[in-house]
Amino acid sequence: MDMTETTRFTTKTWILILSLVLIAFTLRPSMASIGPLLPLMQPELHLSFTQASLLTMLPVLAMGLGIFFAHQLVLWFGSYQVIFWASVAIAVATAQRYWTQGSLDLTLSAIVAGLGIAMVQAVVPGVIKQQFNSKAPLVMGWYIAAIIAGAALTASLAAFWADWAQSWRVALSGWVGLSVVAIVLWFAQKNRIQGQAASPTAQAAQKPLSFGRYGRAWTLALFFGLVTCAFTCVLAWLPAYYVEQGWSEQKSGLLLGLLLCMEVVSGIASPWLASRKADRRPVMLILLVLMATGFAGLVAAPHLGLVWACLLGLGIGGLFPLSLIVAMDHQHQATAAASLTAFVQGIGYTLAAFSPLIAGLIRDYSQGFSISWLVLAAIAVLLMAMATRFNPAGYSTKFQ
Repeated sequence: MDMTETTRFTTKTWILILSLVLIAFTLRPSMASIGPLLPLMQPELHLSFTQASLLTMLPVLAMGLGIFFAHQLVLWFGSYQVIFWASVAIAVATAQRYWTQGSLDLTLSAIVAGLGIAMVQAVVPGVIKQQFNSKAPLVMGWYIAAIIAGAALTASLAAFWADWAQSWRVALSGWVGLSVVAIVLWFAQKNRIQGQAASPTAQAAQKPLSFGRYGRAWTLALFFGLVTCAFTCVLAWLPAYYVEQGWSEQKSGLLLGLLLCMEVVSGIASPWLASRKADRRPVMLILLVLMATGFAGLVAAPHLGLVWACLLGLGIGGLFPLSLIVAMDHQHQATAAASLTAFVQGIGYTLAAFSPLIAGLIRDYSQGFSISWLVLAAIAVLLMAMATRFNPAGYSTKFQ
């Protein structure tokens, strides 16, 4: 019995939740392990910072583009099959990295993993909505927290694992074990999920690209995309920046892990604080101040890395869910809200995918990351101006 029939979490329901949480854990190691291990990989593979940026850029680009065709795959094959084979793709791409011989191998694995991540992220929210009904927001919170926690765990342990195994390949590919466990547990949910199919109403409503004719939809997508730019640049380059500052690979990885842990905290606390009023702007502006201060601090006083990591984690971690919540606030009907947030994420992730590449090009040209951090601080100021326009009193007029 699923959660559409009862509000009690049965043993079978908890197993389903566990399988979704484990799947969420597998969605970031292929990206989060690159930054801490990059100083070890570059000498052997002769990777430039521009080439290395593709290993973060390509999965994020796939996450954006995948939003627009994942729904059709669900209509053809069903949610269970899409999530199962997408998880297999992530596992295969991760395992393949043990035998990588050059940048082309790593790039191909990033593309395959990115497509798998895109499919899972596009389909799992629908599964949660159908299976858990009124409890869906609670389970969705656990799912999102697990995604960030997976990134934090990977960033914190990757360099230590490489040191213990005396191999960055082991540290890069070893996360396949987590994928195997998640796939086995998801396979056990086959009978429960297999028959899931989208209703005719849902099929008709799922047209995210139809929002492209509204200026407010593009504003929301740009806001989400710029916030995600900050996240992807930090994920890709913060450890490398601190290795250049004289920190060890292990300490730099732990710093990124701290930042991601603060994102988990803020990702849970900020939406709760913002839910106390319909107007989300005060909380958003506070988070943007933290974000701007953190990026400026990386340049002004890099030795205070712990402080800036905490500020950046709190700022970015809270802005990610709030930018989607504000998008949903613009639509009262659930299906319309889902389509709008799909548009926002699809455009936003596609935009954000190019930020690590741009930062890598700047690094190769300027021999440092300071320019990139200052640009991101300026973007935070721009986002403050954009956030002031999100007055809930005027939402009803933006999509007429």
